[in-house]
Amino acid sequence: MKKAIILLSGGLDSATCLSIALDLGYKCFGLSFDYGQRHKFELDCAKKLAKHYKIADHKIMKIDLRSFGGSALTADIEVPKHRDVDLQKNQIPITYVPARNTIFLSFALGYAEVINCNDIFIGVNALDYSGYPDCRPEFIESFEKMANLGTKSGIDSGSIKIHTPLIDLKKFEIILKANLLDLNFKMTHSCYDPDETNGRSCGHCDSCILRLAGFKKAKIDDPISYDE
Repeated sequence: MKKAIILLSGGLDSATCLSIALDLGYKCFGLSFDYGQRHKFELDCAKKLAKHYKIADHKIMKIDLRSFGGSALTADIEVPKHRDVDLQKNQIPITYVPARNTIFLSFALGYAEVINCNDIFIGVNALDYSGYPDCRPEFIESFEKMANLGTKSGIDSGSIKIHTPLIDLKKFEIILKANLLDLNFKMTHSCYDPDETNGRSCGHCDSCILRLAGFKKAKIDDPISYDE
């Protein structure tokens, strides 16, 4: 059975990636990050997903991106609310965490080498999140090329692959695909600014707005709780 590293944030997209990899027959190893994010509640969802799917292993790496700040997710910067997300697509939003996917993929690459794995899945999306530079196909292609140039595994086999099965899908299409794979949406989390006590989603940040619109267009009920 081929092995795959799944970057498992606990969000809808990463959970869908896990479902896809399992459906393709991969033996999955989850990798999550406690990086000082405001929405740390997502890690509880990652744990639930890993347990539910009985994946081979699930590691949570603790790194301190809050010491850099520079993002509404890792600094005392207000998370934008009530925005028209369609108008934000040509600019990099304040919720962008500097170099986050580069950092996460680098950790995944190291983990993959240790367990003799050539496949890494990441739930980046270039349509709904086109304002994030590290979600673009060009970035993924460049990282994959670097991975095959700068690792023993890459030199030996030249076959390290970064899988991005959601990169060209709209949010409602991701939800439909996840639904076909029987993903339990209640185990996922998307909010950038959840309630600190119970993790309830705000319903008004960019991520919540995209999620709610996606479920509405997919004509599927979103089972998670939102604030008024």
